Amino acid sequence: MRTRSISTATALAVLFSSAVLSVTAAGPASAVTTTIGSPAGIVVDGARQRVFVGDDANGRIVAADYNGNRVDSVSGIAGIFDLALSDDGTTLYAAARVSHEIVALDAATLDIKARYPVATGIGPLYVEFAGGKVWFTYEDQSDGDGNLGSVDPAVGPADGTDPVTLGQLPGDSGVGSPPHLDTDPSAPGLLAVGATDFFDTTKDLMAVVDVSGATPQVTAWHNGDYSLNDVGDIDLVPGTSQVLVDGTDRHAYADGTFTAAGAYPAGQQADIAPNGLVAQISGPAVAVYRPGATKPIRTYAADASALAWAPDASRIFALVSSPGGYTLKALTDPALSVPTLTVNAPATAPRAKTLTVTGKLAATVPLPSGAKLQVTRTDLESPSGKALPAVTVKADGSYSFTDTPPAGGTVTYKVAYAGDAQHTAVSASDTVSVPLTKPTLTLNKNGNVYDYGSDVSFTAHLGSTYKNRTVEIWANPFGSDKPNKLLKTGKVNSSGNISATVDMTRDTDVTAVFKGDAHYAPRTVKSTAYARVKISTAVSKHYKTGKIGSTSYYWFHKSTDPVLTTTMTSYKGRKQRFDLQVYSGGKWHSADSEYFPLGTDGKCAVRLQSPGQSGIKARMRSTYVNGSSGDTVNSTTYGPWKYLYFSK
Repeated sequence: MRTRSISTATALAVLFSSAVLSVTAAGPASAVTTTIGSPAGIVVDGARQRVFVGDDANGRIVAADYNGNRVDSVSGIAGIFDLALSDDGTTLYAAARVSHEIVALDAATLDIKARYPVATGIGPLYVEFAGGKVWFTYEDQSDGDGNLGSVDPAVGPADGTDPVTLGQLPGDSGVGSPPHLDTDPSAPGLLAVGATDFFDTTKDLMAVVDVSGATPQVTAWHNGDYSLNDVGDIDLVPGTSQVLVDGTDRHAYADGTFTAAGAYPAGQQADIAPNGLVAQISGPAVAVYRPGATKPIRTYAADASALAWAPDASRIFALVSSPGGYTLKALTDPALSVPTLTVNAPATAPRAKTLTVTGKLAATVPLPSGAKLQVTRTDLESPSGKALPAVTVKADGSYSFTDTPPAGGTVTYKVAYAGDAQHTAVSASDTVSVPLTKPTLTLNKNGNVYDYGSDVSFTAHLGSTYKNRTVEIWANPFGSDKPNKLLKTGKVNSSGNISATVDMTRDTDVTAVFKGDAHYAPRTVKSTAYARVKISTAVSKHYKTGKIGSTSYYWFHKSTDPVLTTTMTSYKGRKQRFDLQVYSGGKWHSADSEYFPLGTDGKCAVRLQSPGQSGIKARMRSTYVNGSSGDTVNSTTYGPWKYLYFSK
């Protein structure tokens, strides 16, 4: 059971910045996240699989499960700065700097069990549990130096003993700021202490103190033989006589002194698992190192403020920056290296020809010799994927294999490593564009013009293909009010033909669609056929009909106005053109052409003014003109001439 404190920068901001103290709490935690306003310690209870997080901005402690989901919380603790858990896991301790007390809570229920007032200027701040006592750091009221105090939960007012003892930093060497603390289950009774005085480096502190007895005893004390830089975090290293400072520098201690013992790549702070794995905050990432290694096992993209290992080292809990505060994230499989895997296939390749795929598998932790990669090809022939022979990785991590793609289109090669005891699974893929053969597809009747209402059969012809012999025939009449309609879908006959009939009431785009197969590309062809309108004209007000020569005329008295009623295929906004000609000098001469709107029933009656004299021959017709008649859904159509003769 380990406690982690926030980084120096965050700690100082919480102490001295009113801006941080006024941070607004994030909204209510959702069912799947734990969000806090300002981190104030994080500690993990392995027995209950609970993570306790202090939230200074909201004066509360939040309990989460191992997935980071919020399960409980307690409020009303002013100025939470750090948390610690008792060795038996029953009691959670919170350092409350605003109310100047150590608060003891039941770890199972978060009920407050006791409050221990601490008479300090600033603090208590950092807190740990060791040797049966709660150890905390603070800033002394009298001299402003940082110091060490303790709470003994075994005593209290009932026996006349104050459980709180101050001024327990050994020797007469106060430090310029309240020290950071750390304990480790593998070294019971030992307390690591570290602090930096930014104004007087002679007061920098790095020490290991034995707190198992009645009074703290120095195990090792930094004697100033070499620079410590800034001590913003300190950790006892499990299984060794070392401490880790700022997640970077290792220092060995023996015979009461320290010596430099190596370093990890630069970081800001760290936490160390019982098995020695180091989780380090390094900029916007969390890196995991094996003891003494210089290359991380794996790296998580996480802009973290604080870290804590699960006691079984199964995961790392990180408080990650998020809108409105910080979110608790569980970083899983920290002991497994994440390999990198590349796949390089040619951009294009011909179908049924051999191609070569290459790539590389690499990891910061050496891969086992003879590692195998699984290969899957996905294409039009095998849309769910087809397993290819496994590939063995060479000693340098490279690999290659050949394949003959049987299908065209986009061919995907996915390569996967299943993982092992030290590596996670990983996969990668690349695609190859394999050209498909263009099929022969034709459709007849393109450009033909038909009378209104003609039933016209359109025939599509499909040439050679691989497996697919299905063709669709669609009809899309002109005009936005008529949708594209599937007329027929089916396999072509033995001659490669399929036909469908269109009722030609409008100009129509007819398309034949072949959707392709594993060898042949999709293809669509179009024929546009045209439909005339239906036109008829009725003549009235005549007194007889009779022929003049071989032509039939409607006979009118010279003072009678003929009425000519046209019936034409109706369409919204459609007009007819009324053409009038007069016979003179042995020829017909155009007298007038004028557009008249049709009624909704497609009818239009025109009264023709009488000439007032006899012997006049005239003729008229009704015409639909594509575009000029108000629409473009039919082809230009001329109605029959109607011949008129005016007599006495």
